[in-house]
Amino acid sequence: MSTKSRVPTISQIAERAGVARSSVSRAFTRPELLSSTTVLRIKRVAEELGYVPNSSARALSTGKTGNIAFLVPDVSNPYFPPMIRSAQLAAENLDYCVFLADFEESGVKEEKLIERFAGKVEGVILISSRMPEERLEGLAEKIPIVLVNRDVSVIPRVLIDAGSSLKQAVRLLAHQGHQEIAYLTGPSVTWTNKQRQAAISEVTNELGLRLVIIPTEKPSLESGQAVVDQMISSGVTGAIAFNDLIAHGIMTELDSRSLAVPDSFSIVGCDNSISPFTNPPLTSVSNETTEAGKIACEMIMGVLGEMKSKNDQSKVLETLLIERETIGPPCK
Repeated sequence: MSTKSRVPTISQIAERAGVARSSVSRAFTRPELLSSTTVLRIKRVAEELGYVPNSSARALSTGKTGNIAFLVPDVSNPYFPPMIRSAQLAAENLDYCVFLADFEESGVKEEKLIERFAGKVEGVILISSRMPEERLEGLAEKIPIVLVNRDVSVIPRVLIDAGSSLKQAVRLLAHQGHQEIAYLTGPSVTWTNKQRQAAISEVTNELGLRLVIIPTEKPSLESGQAVVDQMISSGVTGAIAFNDLIAHGIMTELDSRSLAVPDSFSIVGCDNSISPFTNPPLTSVSNETTEAGKIACEMIMGVLGEMKSKNDQSKVLETLLIERETIGPPCK
């Protein structure tokens, strides 16, 4: 006789709970068809027996996988985990599972991942999509999509608007006496970079400041370190980075050359992902990343009919400039 414990069956649960086998199945796939008391009794018995519902069987009986995909351009970037976590918590409240994937800053990989998820998920949340707009529109006709930080008019989206906070940062630099400022860009194709660069350009023009645009290879610490020579030779005294990682890279490279912040250069970051932990603490724009993940999940659930939709095709979240210790007067 085998010593292995047997996997409990629906029949065993039904017998112990005193219900029909069909009721056990409905308790896990269509609980709204049963009384709450019956559902609780069945699930309590199932838990006692160690029963785990079969997701494939659920998909066959309901026509739904119970999964959504969450795609990010770089899972190692500290900007994204709070967004991922809040989306996952919101999905779990509706008994959905979140599949996470990293498309490595590549629109080609992003599209391939969506195609691979087809049939395995009910919808997709795309963060800072790198795909061409026409491809996004085409895919959105085949599978429900919600975008975060990408503005495509026909697709539901959550946009984090850092414009007003970045304008405030420029004014703060100008108030300290800075006349020449650099913007260290993010990926040129992204909505976020275009929005941030436009806001900075607008206010520097308004104030009569000289703005130097310095491209970076990718939004990483290493990219910040790599552009310091260019930043110094440009003659600027202050810099605003696309994100905190680039800003931190600049700070570490300046420190290695015995150039202190803010005594030698003033630096502003964006996203507030690591700002409190830099030395000195980095002035940065705080984004509503946690709220963005939650809202994006609620949007996709509204499209899927899993919760009452607020009929919001677009949601804009504001930001806040948090002043710390990396802005001072220009070096004499």
